[in-house]
Amino acid sequence: MQAHTLSPAAIELVALTKRFAGGSVAVDHINLRVASNSYCCLLGPSGCGKSTTLRMIAGHESTSSGDILLENRNITDLPAAERGTAMMFQSFALFPHLSALDNVAFSLQMKGVDKTERQKRAQELLERVAMGHLAQRLPSELSGGQQQRVALARALITQPRVLLLDEPLSALDPFLRIQMRAELRHWQKELGLTFIHVTHSQEEAMALADTMVVMNQGRIEQMGSPHAIYNRPASEFVARFMGGHNVLNTSHGRVAVRNDHIQLTPLDSGASWPATVRDVEYQGSYVLLALRLDSEATADSVSVMLSEASFVQNPYAPGDRVGLTWKPDQAHRFPLDLVAA
Repeated sequence: MQAHTLSPAAIELVALTKRFAGGSVAVDHINLRVASNSYCCLLGPSGCGKSTTLRMIAGHESTSSGDILLENRNITDLPAAERGTAMMFQSFALFPHLSALDNVAFSLQMKGVDKTERQKRAQELLERVAMGHLAQRLPSELSGGQQQRVALARALITQPRVLLLDEPLSALDPFLRIQMRAELRHWQKELGLTFIHVTHSQEEAMALADTMVVMNQGRIEQMGSPHAIYNRPASEFVARFMGGHNVLNTSHGRVAVRNDHIQLTPLDSGASWPATVRDVEYQGSYVLLALRLDSEATADSVSVMLSEASFVQNPYAPGDRVGLTWKPDQAHRFPLDLVAA
C-alpha cells in the first residue's frame, strides 16, 4: 500500500505526548497523519493511550508536549468548541428530559441561535439520519440504535471537519453493533468527513477502517490498512493482539503464522511439527482446534482453524496426535517495518 496523499483537511499529530501527575506517560511522542475523508481506527488494549489521544485531539485533555494540526492549522491550545472537531461518546450522553430534536439543537441554543433556526437545522439533520419522524420522542422512548443516530446528528450540527468517536458501539448488543457499524461507515462516506474512532475490538476496526493504528503502552506499534496489518503484523505484540495468529520459534527465527494457514497431517507424513490436540471448539462455519506442540520451542498452545466441511471429513478429538505444516511464504518473520506497506 502506498503512503496516503494528504489533503489540507487531514489531522496530524506531531510528537504528541501526555504525562500525568507522578510521571506516568499515557501517550509517548506519537506521530500520526490521518488522510482527509478517511475512517481511522485507534485500537489496542486498555491503558494503551488510544482514548487519551482522542481526548487530546478533541480538546478535552491537555497535551504535555507536541502538536495537533487540523487543515494545517495548529489547534493544540484551542478550546474544544473552536477546533473544528466534534465528539460522539460511548454513552451517547443524551439529555433524558429533552426530545431528540432539542438534544440535537442544544449546542446551537448555547450559541444563541434563535429557536426557529436551530430547530430547523436540527430537524434537517434528524431527517438525514432517518430520525425525522421521531424528533419529538425522549431518549428513553428510543432504541439504542435510534439514540446513536440522534447522538450522531447532535455531533454533526456543529459542522465539524473531523468526527471523533469514543467506543460508540460498546454499549450496544452484538447484533445491533454489527448493524450500526455499517451505518457509521455509510455516514462517513455520505458526509465526506474524517472519522477517528477508538475501539478495543479488532473485528470492529477491521470492518470500519481505511487505516488502523495499533497502540501499545502509549506508542504506535503499527499502522496501515486492515489487510496489511492482519496479514503482515510488524511485531509479536500486533500478531497476538490482532488474534488469529500463532507466534512460533523456528530455525529461521520468530515467526507469525495465521491459524487458517496451518494444515494438519498424519504424524507419519514427515511433518516437522508434531502436536497433540487439546481442545475442539465448534464455531458454526469453522472449527477451532487448540494443540500442544511436542517441541519446547514454544510454551503456548497453537490454534488451527478448519472449515466445517474439512472437519466433518476428517474429525479430530482431544488426545489425537497430528503433524502441523504450512507454506514457507505464509510465515512472517519479526521484526518488520513498523508502518505496514
